[in-house]
Amino acid sequence: MAPVPPGVRLLVSFDRDQWYRALTFILTFLLYTSFHLSRKPISIVKSELHKNCSPVSELATFASSGSQQLSLHTDMDCSWKPFDKSNYKQLLGAMDYSFLCAYAVGMYLSGIIGERVPIRLYLTVGMLTSGLFTCLFGLGYIYNIHSLGFYVFVQVANGLVQTTGWPSVVTCIGNWFGKGRRGLIMGLWNSHTSVGNILGSLIAGYWVSSNWGLSFIVPGLIIAAMGVVCFLFLIEHPNDLRGIHAQTSSPGNSAPSSCWTSPVNGHREVYLQYKDNKSKSYDTELLLPRDSVCVPVQPVVVVKSESEPSAISFMGALRIPGVIEFSLCLLFAKLVSYTFLFWLPLYITKAAHLDAKKAGELSTLFDVGGIVGGVLAGVVSDKLGKRASTCAVMLLLAAPTLYGFSMISELGLGPTIGMLLVCGALVNGPYALITTAVSADLGTHKSLKGNARALSTVTAIIDGTGSVGAALGPLLAGLLSAGGWDQVFYMLMTADFLALLLLLRLVTKELTSSKPRPISAVEMKEH
Repeated sequence: MAPVPPGVRLLVSFDRDQWYRALTFILTFLLYTSFHLSRKPISIVKSELHKNCSPVSELATFASSGSQQLSLHTDMDCSWKPFDKSNYKQLLGAMDYSFLCAYAVGMYLSGIIGERVPIRLYLTVGMLTSGLFTCLFGLGYIYNIHSLGFYVFVQVANGLVQTTGWPSVVTCIGNWFGKGRRGLIMGLWNSHTSVGNILGSLIAGYWVSSNWGLSFIVPGLIIAAMGVVCFLFLIEHPNDLRGIHAQTSSPGNSAPSSCWTSPVNGHREVYLQYKDNKSKSYDTELLLPRDSVCVPVQPVVVVKSESEPSAISFMGALRIPGVIEFSLCLLFAKLVSYTFLFWLPLYITKAAHLDAKKAGELSTLFDVGGIVGGVLAGVVSDKLGKRASTCAVMLLLAAPTLYGFSMISELGLGPTIGMLLVCGALVNGPYALITTAVSADLGTHKSLKGNARALSTVTAIIDGTGSVGAALGPLLAGLLSAGGWDQVFYMLMTADFLALLLLLRLVTKELTSSKPRPISAVEMKEH
C-alpha cells in the first residue's frame, strides 16, 4: 500500500483532534449542567415548604371547633414542618447557608485534591455522591421527615461533594483549549450554569405542587447518571489521547499529534493548521474551523519533561498577579448571583402573586439573560484584551439596574420580564467571566512556567472565595427580607459596588498598559 501523504495525515489528525475537543466541550458542559440542575430545586420548593396560609385559615374558622381531623388536614396543606413557623425565612436561609458554607470550605480543599488524583475518577465519585444526597432531600417528603437537622445535614454533605465539579471541569476545558478565543469559548461553555438552572427550575416546578420530593429525586438521578457518563467518556488531557494513539500506531506513521513532523537540522519542524495564514497556533482554533491551509512555522524543540511538575502550593497560587483581586471581586459578584439563584422564585411569588410553578418558570428568564451576559462578556474581553475592565463596566451598570428591577417588578408582568433579562446579563456576566476565562488565564499564567497542574488550585481559590459570598448572600437575604425586600436589594447593590472597587487597580493597569504583541513562536511541551 502506498504511504499516506503527509498533508492528508495532517488533515485526518486535525479533524480527529477537533472532534475530541468538541466532545470535551460538550461533555464538560453537560456534566456541570447537571450540577446546577441538582442545586436549583431548593429555590423552587421554598414557596411550597411555607405557603400562604390565609385561605386555609379562613376555611378553618368556619369549621366546628371539635373537628380535629380538619385542623390537622389544614395544617399539613398549609406548610411543611418545621418551616411552618413565622421565622421560616430564617430557617430557609440557614438551610441555604449550610449548603453554601460547606461548598465554600470544601472548594479550597477540592482544588488541592484535584491536582493529586485523576480528574475523571474524582469527578465521577463527586457526581454519584451528589446524586445520592440530592435524592435524600427528596426522600424527606416521601418518608414524611420533619426534622430540620436532617435537611441541614443533607445540605452540608451535598455542598461538600459538589465542590468536586468546578475545579475538575475548568481544568479539563483549560487543558484542551488555548487562549486565542478563550473568552468567547468559555462564555458559551459557561452557559451550562444558566441552562442547568433553567432545567432545574422546569423539572422541580413540574412536581412542586403535587409531590415536591420528586423535584429533588429526579435531578439527583440525572446527576448520578451523568457521573457514569463521565467515567466512561471523559478524557482529561490531550496528552492522554496522544498516548493512546501512540500505542496503536505503527512506527512508520506520523507522530500522534495534531501536526506532521520531520527532522530538520536536528530539530522537529512542526506544520500546524492555520486559519487564513494568520499566525495563530492550532490550540486557539477551537470549535470554529474554517477553510484552512497547512503552512510551516519556525522550527521549535519539543521538550520532554523528566518528571511531572509539582503541584503548586496555596500561597504560591495567591502570589500569581491578579488572583487576590479577582477572588475578592468574585466574593461580592457571586453573593449577588446566588442570592438571585436561591431567592428569586420566592420573591416573584410574593411580589407578583404567582404560584410556585409559574414563579419558577418566570425566574428562568434571569438565567436566559445570564447566558447572553456571559457570552457578551467573553466576546468583549477577547476583543479588547481587558478582562478586568469588561467586568468593571458590567458591575457599574448592574447596581442601578437592580434598583430599577425592585421598582418595576411591582408594576406588572411585562416590565418584570424585561428587567429579569437585563439583570441576568449584568449580574452573571462578570461572574461567568471571572470563574471561566479569568481563572484559566491566571491558572496558566507565565509565572507558572507551563505548570498546568496549578490550574485546579487557582480555580478552586477563586471560586472558593466567591463561594464565601455565595454563602453570605442567601443568608443575609433571609435575615433582611423580614424587614422588607427593599433591604435585600440595597444589600445587593452595595455588593456590586464593592466588587467594582476591588477591580480598580487592575482596570487602571489594563488601561495604562500597551497592547501586547502577538507571540511569534510556538512552544510545545510533551509529558
